Amino acid sequence: MKKEPLELIRGSGNIYRDFDVPDADVRQLKAILATEIIKTLDKKGLTVRKAQSLTGIDAGDFSRVRNADFRRISVERLVAMINGLGSRIEVAVKVSRSEVRNAALAS
Repeated sequence: MKKEPLELIRGSGNIYRDFDVPDADVRQLKAILATEIIKTLDKKGLTVRKAQSLTGIDAGDFSRVRNADFRRISVERLVAMINGLGSRIEVAVKVSRSEVRNAALAS
């Protein structure tokens, strides 16, 4: 069996962008926030029902986060969940121009 060399491709750090998924940056942000929520739930040993009683946020939202189903959950809702669990968020924003945008500006 002949082995072909593998091509190594370095990702951008955002898998959604790497696969040209619409709203890639928002999806990445939601995934990062959801990861923190799940870590907090696990660390504190909280069920989704217990998280609901602590935060007043529907247990269904916590279940959706655990199942990585973010279609009906906003960034604001995820932030509220994190805050309700006793954590705070610090955001750093890095804006970079896309190659398409830079090419348009150069014309």
